[in-house]
Amino acid sequence: ELYQAQGIHIDRVLIKVAATWEGIQAAQALEQKGIHTNLTLLFSFCQAVACGQAGVQLISPFVGRIYDWYKKAAGVAWVEADRTGANDPGVQSVTHIFNYYKKFGIQTEIMGASFRNIGQITALAGCDLLTISPHLLAQLAASKAPLSRALDAQAAQALDLPRLTYDEASFRFALNQDAMATEKLAEGIRA
Repeated sequence: ELYQAQGIHIDRVLIKVAATWEGIQAAQALEQKGIHTNLTLLFSFCQAVACGQAGVQLISPFVGRIYDWYKKAAGVAWVEADRTGANDPGVQSVTHIFNYYKKFGIQTEIMGASFRNIGQITALAGCDLLTISPHLLAQLAASKAPLSRALDAQAAQALDLPRLTYDEASFRFALNQDAMATEKLAEGIRA
């Protein structure tokens, strides 16, 4: 109502909400009232599936934060050359979400975020949206390497993926089973 009183149409409002179970339910209620939402602090597949079920406008999976967690957890065993591009754990997460959403016609938009390098960005070319820092945009602009589509909605249709649904108990269990997602979500909420 405050925005409308200022002459701003409700379609221009996007409320950022943490992708907890409670946040997803609140976002669903907002969407049903015509208020669009961006579900953030998204680190796991179960969060993405629940957001799709709720019909939220947009999710923001954090590619770089996922990458950081796995790199730190691996310690000296981390081999950077083996974890770039499509092998980057953050890229793999967004690719899985993208393929699932496109396979099942889920309308929620995916906006990859929190990039650490242009390899992550190029590996997600074709994603619905990417939010890219000016520093990485400058690196992309200076690059002479060809940029081709890495994610393909049409190709996702042919993938053999099971359709999933989550209720509160199964969501909480799945999230709890994912140490990275549990830690990064809690860290993001505390920040």
